[in-house]
Amino acid sequence: MNTSAHRIRVDVVTHFVEDQSSPGDGRFVFAYTITIRNDGPVPARLLSRHWIITDANGKVQEVVGDGVVGEQPHLEPGEGFRYSSGAILETPVGSMQGKYRMVADDGEHFDAPIAPFTLAVPGLLH
Repeated sequence: MNTSAHRIRVDVVTHFVEDQSSPGDGRFVFAYTITIRNDGPVPARLLSRHWIITDANGKVQEVVGDGVVGEQPHLEPGEGFRYSSGAILETPVGSMQGKYRMVADDGEHFDAPIAPFTLAVPGLLH
């Protein structure tokens, strides 16, 4: 496998959605915006996503599905795709990580890892 040809960068920005959350009921809503960028020389399409969402109690949700927000973006070298989605936790702090399954125009399938990132109500973590 020529991994040097396949370089997908994933950047994440998160925020707590206070008006949709109900802390007294154990409902904490977080939004995240993800930018996927093809930093390699070979065009590639995002086929599917696999998320592992963990709350502070250790409860794990796995989300597996085709594409992101109903799309399977095709990224030329240097091109990016941005989308927003959300997660609901039972605790004010949690984390997400995962991977995107990609297929390059050369036919090779590969995973683009999504490094763990924190979901947290502002002011809770220092």
